[in-house]
Amino acid sequence: MAAMDNILVKDDTVTTPVEFTLVPITDTPDPMWRASVANVPIDGQVRLTLSQVNTKNGGSKMTMKLEVPVLETLGASGTSAGYVAPPRVAYVTTSIFTMFSDRRSTTQDRANALKMALGVLQGASATTATGVLANTSAGNAFVNSVLPITQAFVRVIKPN
Repeated sequence: MAAMDNILVKDDTVTTPVEFTLVPITDTPDPMWRASVANVPIDGQVRLTLSQVNTKNGGSKMTMKLEVPVLETLGASGTSAGYVAPPRVAYVTTSIFTMFSDRRSTTQDRANALKMALGVLQGASATTATGVLANTSAGNAFVNSVLPITQAFVRVIKPN
């Protein structure tokens, strides 16, 4: 099994990109990571979950879900007693990626499909096959990866 280590992700909604550390929360029933930003309520933390389901034909359905909550901004300075309510979640932007693999598929098959899908997600077009980030030199990086989410999709190994 792949280890549930911290996962670093960048958020560039502000001028200077911010790096979030997603820390392991649970591996039961599905692995889940959550950011741990000071002074932000748990509801407002970025969340990542991973699920794996065996399909009827003996294959696998692997799904990654990333939730990015957006907090309301305070429009007032609080009550006359100085109480300021904590921000609440205004909405959540959710990104979901699912990959189905046949039981006969190889690690190389799954790695190649993942690499191609990521290329499409990052903007492959009529003029560039890689989109905004080059992955043409990735070669066997996906196959040989020991990173938890990559292993989940390529080796169908769920972190714990």
